[in-house]
Amino acid sequence: MDLSYLFRLHRNDKKDQRKSFILVRASFYAPLRSKKYNSDANGFDISSRYNYNCGVILGLTMTTFFPANTDLHLPDSDGKPMADNTEQFRWIVLIKENLEILFADDPNVFVAGDLLWYPVKSRLISPVAPDVMVVFGRPKGRRGSYKQYQEDNIAPQVVYEIFSPSNNVDEMERKLEFYQTYGVEEYYQYDPERYELKGWQRQGEQLLPIAHIDGWTSPRLGIRFAVGNHELVIYRPDGRQFLSSVELEQRAQQAEQQLQEMQALLQQYRDRFGELDK
Repeated sequence: MDLSYLFRLHRNDKKDQRKSFILVRASFYAPLRSKKYNSDANGFDISSRYNYNCGVILGLTMTTFFPANTDLHLPDSDGKPMADNTEQFRWIVLIKENLEILFADDPNVFVAGDLLWYPVKSRLISPVAPDVMVVFGRPKGRRGSYKQYQEDNIAPQVVYEIFSPSNNVDEMERKLEFYQTYGVEEYYQYDPERYELKGWQRQGEQLLPIAHIDGWTSPRLGIRFAVGNHELVIYRPDGRQFLSSVELEQRAQQAEQQLQEMQALLQQYRDRFGELDK
């Protein structure tokens, strides 16, 4: 027989003298007799308040929540590299920078790359750093990490992950569960080695797979994905393609050269025929 119990325990943190409460979920089986379970780890003492009619504890998970005005000094880095190789890095920069350009005129769209996201104020819930994330309703600006509880509790609506050799199935499943749990609306995952794009869209409490991703238009971003010719191509709402910084510089140089040629032709006309009539 397997029973699950959910308890609210109070903790007095001896290290920093902060009080919080902990949600504890314990699974038990084979009820035998009344027995008190004591634990002094991390300052917990559950024996004085609870008397369990059960046998062996199978598992115990805890989540600590602190008051909103408590400063936990949560780190801004997880110590992991932004990318494992040049191809992953290229795609992270391509998507992040083009989204920055796309929403440059909207002061309340925040775009970031490889930024730790803390969905709740807790040391026991590990943050995740999406390769790219977009947050509507939050101002642009510098951040060491994205602490949602300091951002009007607005979760990133769109996140991207670029697959790398160091990623594995279990890790990506954990990320999907994290994004589903904490309110992401659209999640896109691209594997540049296999030219494989996957997407999930929120429906109710779940992120469900997007069945036909080729030609898909993001409801939030308005951008369109095309998977063909062994390469992912992303188009802006106006039909222009996402370009790298080198390609953007080349386009800018071409436009500048064309402008100079037009000005030279105009000057030749003026030298021959005089000023144009106004």
